[in-house]
This record gives sequence, structure tokens and C-alpha cells, in this order.
Amino acid sequence: MATTPKKPVARLEVKKTYKLYINGAFPRSESGRVYEVLTSKGVSVANPSLASRKDLRDAVVAARAAQSGWAKATAYNRGQILYRIAEMLEGRADQIANEISLATGVTSKKAHDEVLTAIDRWVWYAGWSDKLSAAFGATNPVSGPYYNFTIPEPQGVIAVAPAESFLAFIDAIAPAIVSGNTVVALVPGSAAIAAMTFAEVLATSDLPAGVINILTGSHDELAPWAASHMDIDGFDISGITKKKRADLKVAGAENLKRIHHFEGTPSPTRIYAFMEAKTVWHPIGV
Repeated sequence: MATTPKKPVARLEVKKTYKLYINGAFPRSESGRVYEVLTSKGVSVANPSLASRKDLRDAVVAARAAQSGWAKATAYNRGQILYRIAEMLEGRADQIANEISLATGVTSKKAHDEVLTAIDRWVWYAGWSDKLSAAFGATNPVSGPYYNFTIPEPQGVIAVAPAESFLAFIDAIAPAIVSGNTVVALVPGSAAIAAMTFAEVLATSDLPAGVINILTGSHDELAPWAASHMDIDGFDISGITKKKRADLKVAGAENLKRIHHFEGTPSPTRIYAFMEAKTVWHPIGV
């Protein structure tokens, strides 16, 4: 007896849950808040976490704890870890490009070009890891039986507030961490989607937990707290509008926070902006 074929059961797509990335883990915002990312046609894409002040404090604690170990890693080791991240990004380039295209409405080709450019920038900055001492260090002439050396060292914990694009996100993080700093990234708007896919890459790479921490949400809410936080040593405010930069610099003055913004092509100057020059005296042996 013939039987009527059963109709396939309709299934619901498994939607991705967007969390934060702090200390190598993916916690929800302690506030429980989210915000909506819409396509150019008003269709809902995702609900990333809206990070709070408490989330920022947690991220800074993680970054501070990781900073010493990351700074003590050899320059060669840091470069190899960053290059491995680039390899993994290459394997997920199509996914990230699709996310950018969906969230921003740009063409697939333009999104792919942005991702490939971001990967190339990451590799370019990774290549500087073992060249920083030669580029920014010096042997200084002094009067007396001494050697005098200038040695560049990482500054510490750096907050970055990039513009709303994946390329700007990479351009802010890579130069900060290559020298041995750790980072708290404040990622706005639709850029959160690709940024959290990048966090998944970090979580499965060799990068120590806490070196990069990613908070999604609003610059207007998070940036003033980052500027006034006493355990953040530097702040890249390239994604902040010009009329709001002055207030952030005032907020960061209490702990002499270095606050910079950058424009244009990548440059080693962007690395050195968040480094300290340490001078060492050593007697010449007889």
C-alpha cells in the first residue's frame, strides 16, 4: 500500500548570540542590555550586547593581568602569534565579508576587499614586532665611562575606540598589541558583528587571554568612562567625532593618559605612540 510522503518539517535558523569578549571568554553584558543592528532596508540582523561600565572595568582588570606576560614574551613569539591570527582570519574571510555586507549594505566585492585589506594590515603590523628596538631604540653618546641606551617598552593597557568598520577596528588593535600592550576595544554599531567573529578567531588562537578584550555598544557611553579610568594608560580615539575629543582629553588628564587619534595609511608611528622610552646607563668594563 502506497503511503503519502511526509512533508519536510520546517526548521528555524539557529541565530547567533552576540556576547562580549573579556579575558578569553564570552560573557553576556552584566546589564543584560542589547541593541539592534538593522540592514539598510530596516531588516533586523543581530542583537549585540550593549556593554556597561561594569563590563569596561572587568575588561581593564583582565587586560592589566595579561599585560606583564604579553610584554615579556619575545618579539619573535608575539609576531608568530599575530601571524597565526592572520592565517585564521584568511580562512574566515568569506564569513566576515558576508557579515559586513549584510550589516552595512555594501557590495560583496567591497566587503571582501575590506577584509583582505584588514588581514594585510594585521600582517604588516605583526612584521614590526622584532624591529621596534632597532627602529625606536638608540645608543646615546655620553661623557664618561658609560653606555647609555634608549629602549622602547610598551605603555600598558590601551583603550581603542575605532570608527564603525572592520578595517578601522584592525587598524586600532594591531599597532597597540604588537609592542606588548594589552587592549580594551570599544566597538560601535554594526561593526560589532564582524568584531565578534574576530573574537572567535582570537579564542581559538595562541593569543593569551586578556590581551585583547572586545566590548560592543556605544562610544558615547563607554568612551568617557575609558578616558577617566585610572588604570588605562592610553586611549586611541580615532573613531570619536572631533567635537567630543576635547572632553575625553580633559577626562584623561588626571592620570596623564596618552590620548591620540590617527588618520590615513598605517604607520609605525601608530605603534610608537603607545610606547615608553626607557633610558639605561651601564658602566663600561675596565
